[in-house]
Amino acid sequence: MKTFFQKWSPPVLMFVMALWFFGQLQPPPDKTFAFTEFGKLPVTANGRIVPLDSLARNALLEIREKQTLNAEPWKGWTEKPRIVSATEWLANVMMNAAVADEWPTFRLDNPDLISLLKLPEKDEAKHSDGKHYSWNQITPAIDAFERENERVQKIEAANRTAYENAVAKLHERLTLYAQLKNAVQPAGMPDWPAELDAFEKMIPAGVAAAKAQQAGQPFDQANFTTFAGFIQNFQYMSSLEPPLLLPPNGTRDWRRMGDALLEAPRGTPVDAGIHDYAKMAGALAANQPDDFNAALKDYQSTLVPTQTKAMAKARAEVFFNQMEPFYNAMVIYVLAGLLAIFSWFNLSETLRRCSVWLISLAFVIHTTGLIYRMVLEGRPPVTNLYSSAIFIGWGACLLGLILEKFYKNGIGAVVASGIGFITLIIAHHLALEGDTMEMMRAVLDTNFWLATHVVAVTVGYASTFVAGFLALIYTLRGFFTRTLDADTGKALARMIYGIVCFATLFSFVGTVLGGIWADQSWGRFWGWDPKENGALIIVLWNALILHLRWGGIIRERGLVNCAIFGNIVTSWSWFGVNMLGIGLHSYGFTEAAFKWLVLFVVSQLAFIALGMLPAKWWKSFKVRTA
Repeated sequence: MKTFFQKWSPPVLMFVMALWFFGQLQPPPDKTFAFTEFGKLPVTANGRIVPLDSLARNALLEIREKQTLNAEPWKGWTEKPRIVSATEWLANVMMNAAVADEWPTFRLDNPDLISLLKLPEKDEAKHSDGKHYSWNQITPAIDAFERENERVQKIEAANRTAYENAVAKLHERLTLYAQLKNAVQPAGMPDWPAELDAFEKMIPAGVAAAKAQQAGQPFDQANFTTFAGFIQNFQYMSSLEPPLLLPPNGTRDWRRMGDALLEAPRGTPVDAGIHDYAKMAGALAANQPDDFNAALKDYQSTLVPTQTKAMAKARAEVFFNQMEPFYNAMVIYVLAGLLAIFSWFNLSETLRRCSVWLISLAFVIHTTGLIYRMVLEGRPPVTNLYSSAIFIGWGACLLGLILEKFYKNGIGAVVASGIGFITLIIAHHLALEGDTMEMMRAVLDTNFWLATHVVAVTVGYASTFVAGFLALIYTLRGFFTRTLDADTGKALARMIYGIVCFATLFSFVGTVLGGIWADQSWGRFWGWDPKENGALIIVLWNALILHLRWGGIIRERGLVNCAIFGNIVTSWSWFGVNMLGIGLHSYGFTEAAFKWLVLFVVSQLAFIALGMLPAKWWKSFKVRTA
């Protein structure tokens, strides 16, 4: 019985987790309003065609830091709050603001900002959890907020306090929310279908009144005032630069609703898509799901003849969003990592094998998500910081599985699951900044050299981090436990050495390929850009480790400490230089990222200090000196 359990528990556990993953692929059915189908409509935002589902998820992540909305966050864990999907939230923001403006959409964590806006503290009786507030709760103090924001915008981002950063962040979130509120109809119009109908009917009289007024002739003041009100509303809609909802029509490209409405007085018929969206808005506001679903089908039918490719791409991206491969892989990495660590303490081969099987499943899901993103973007796997985190995690996981294949001691499993989890957590927080499928800002031209350069350099990052993570395992097991015997220590040292060789190769090749691409794109091979310097430092540091090892200057523990310092070098090249505000690879200063970078560097220095303590202080039952 025991042998049977040891043999079959790993595949059974993997099968259970695979069933859990596949269970996530099917979205919950729409009971009334077809919000799932609504989310599949293609629009243009951030310079690319996206489904409304992605627009909704990205907006909620920026505003609330989650992809769903808890409409009743003040309720305790024993009560069941109402959870609103991203597409339902977006539909109401764009077409039924009277409801959406009451939802606690905005997350505020700074107490001074909450005090400035005179918002309630945590109080269930007042329907407040102390950190989520609605548009209607914030806007009464909007004048005071705007004055404060004017002051904050004059301060450089790197010099702002936590409170000032919170003000700037809320301004961005309010602006985004206002853009979405004015994407379909002017905000503040509860009956948009009736208003649209009235506008169309009065176009001739309104245009005549406007022309007469400009010519200094008698004109109908009522018609002029009403018509001017419509035009001002439409101009305001366009000025906010919301997403482009109307698909190409003839010679026209994707357009904003406001721009299309402004064309109507010039003799252009009101686009049929505007009428379909207006019908959806009226039905949603009137709580008439059948009418909403019928208008949605009518609009979809108008897209079929000309926008088949856009609709297919939108549906594919919606499926990707529903799959959430990186989040689900992250969950499995955590479980696998715990099993691998537990296997060290009771020397359980079954736990180790369970961990490896789960990591293999997570790696397949991770790979699927990576390839799916590449197909959706039509680009290499690394195009921005977000995708670099995903790719580094993928490469580290692959290296960890290879190590585990050869050594079968759980160390490779911990490396694969640990770095996989950490990098996907980093990617999750990078996603809070907006659309993750935007291209990297330094790209001027996409070609073979760019693709190979970025991939090779990122593999160098991944492998250097793997070496550093192995070194952390050596230090932690050696100092805090008695599980680092002589054989395990030597095995770890061999792993670190081999991975450093691998990292040196790919870092060097990637840096050279970057120079070739820079020569083609910018007309120079090397320009001492901070990112270029960071890549060069990684190459030099890894080369230095190898020379120190070959020369006998460092042994096991010296190699370990140098590899840990490699984590600092790589993190600086990967993230640090992007926040300097200079160079072709600068993505801007981010306080949160800078704080975590500093904490990471401090933690690595602490591990190095730990690694330099006398061997007699280490808890391993076989004390060894470097």
